[in-house]
Amino acid sequence: MTWNTSIAARILKVNHGGEHGAICIYSAQIVAARFRAPDLLPFLNEALVHERSHRARFRSLMPSRQGKPCRMMWIWAVGGAGLGLISGALGREAILACTEAVERTVHRHLDDQIRWSSLRDEELCSAIEGIQIEEQEHIRYAATHRSGHGFAWLESTIGHATETLIWLSTRGDSTRLARQLATDAVV
Repeated sequence: MTWNTSIAARILKVNHGGEHGAICIYSAQIVAARFRAPDLLPFLNEALVHERSHRARFRSLMPSRQGKPCRMMWIWAVGGAGLGLISGALGREAILACTEAVERTVHRHLDDQIRWSSLRDEELCSAIEGIQIEEQEHIRYAATHRSGHGFAWLESTIGHATETLIWLSTRGDSTRLARQLATDAVV
């Protein structure tokens, strides 16, 4: 199977893994936020519900596309839990910076996935678009509730780590897809 024919399965694999990581981030942040940022608990709990439903949605689309859960789920879980605990321990601003960094990185990939699937897989495209709307709510909340733009180092680190994990989980397909879409736009 070439990367071109398996791209829908790989999109689902990485998105499912990413949602699993997000569940671990929010779960760990909820534990820390009880002490460091209790005012964020309603947002974190709502985001956790969203991420759980997103993971289930991506999982439900896998069988018809010969998709399987990511072999790197444990890395998504460990990384997410670690990131959630660290950002949670650093407090309110770090929690919001973490949300912004992860979601902004993921959105670049979701945009590519929507462009690709819009011509090839209407059901997948619709699922990603619906999920992206809730993910955008997370970005808006984080951006509007931050008191400043501290933790730039944390945002940068999180963005690079998320990008790397996406690349590893897709075995480079995320980069190839972005290049293909850029080439198609030029033609």
